[in-house]
Amino acid sequence: MKRLAIFVYGIASYAVFFATFLYAIAFVGNLPLVPQRIDGVPELALGNALVIDVLLLAVFAVQHSVMARPAFKAWWTRIIPQAAERSTYVLLSSLALIALFYFWQPLGGTVWQVDNRSARLLLSAGFAFGWALVLYSTFLINHFDLFGLRQVWLNLLGKPYTALPFKTPAAYRVVRHPLYLGWFLAFWCAPQMTATHLLFALLTSGYILIGIYFEERDLLKAHPEYEAYRQRVPMLLPRLKSRAVREEAKEAA
Repeated sequence: MKRLAIFVYGIASYAVFFATFLYAIAFVGNLPLVPQRIDGVPELALGNALVIDVLLLAVFAVQHSVMARPAFKAWWTRIIPQAAERSTYVLLSSLALIALFYFWQPLGGTVWQVDNRSARLLLSAGFAFGWALVLYSTFLINHFDLFGLRQVWLNLLGKPYTALPFKTPAAYRVVRHPLYLGWFLAFWCAPQMTATHLLFALLTSGYILIGIYFEERDLLKAHPEYEAYRQRVPMLLPRLKSRAVREEAKEAA
């Protein structure tokens, strides 16, 4: 019964995540599919709205970062079942985002406005590609493990959880963090960049860069081969030519 309860909990946590992910696309893209969007008519004084938005982003950043650290996981799993750890992380991250969506305050003001039709289409395509890249990247590194479903499924079957081996499939051979590159595209490809959107993009981008530092530090400890991978593959921006191609060109010369 306990295993079944943990499995149902994992499924429910994933369902909340996926609904939140879909909502986030509409929220950031100002799509008229959801009641709360990143832009809108300001309802509070600029200072008050700014404080609320920064605090909302800080709550998500702290929760998302602290709960991802190995030391916290070791302590946390003394309280909750090991098999439910990842699902709980996913659920609490989703709830932090839902709070952000609900309490977010528009600031008003436009930083840039792109009127050229071709440029707008290009930016919109970049926005859509960014979200697609985020989702695609999760499947490359095992979507179901990342969001806790593999853990609760193995637990339901009575099998021990085994960590996945380090691998660099497809897009991970081009950049080390295609998932984060997708977030950058999703947040910055905006035909109209308002002050509210700019605040969101700046703070989330800064958080991503800090997160990459800590994530890579953990990966180096867990996977010694990551150092060679880090030397070989760029972090976020693809190289026009790979190091191997450049070395071959030098040898040929």
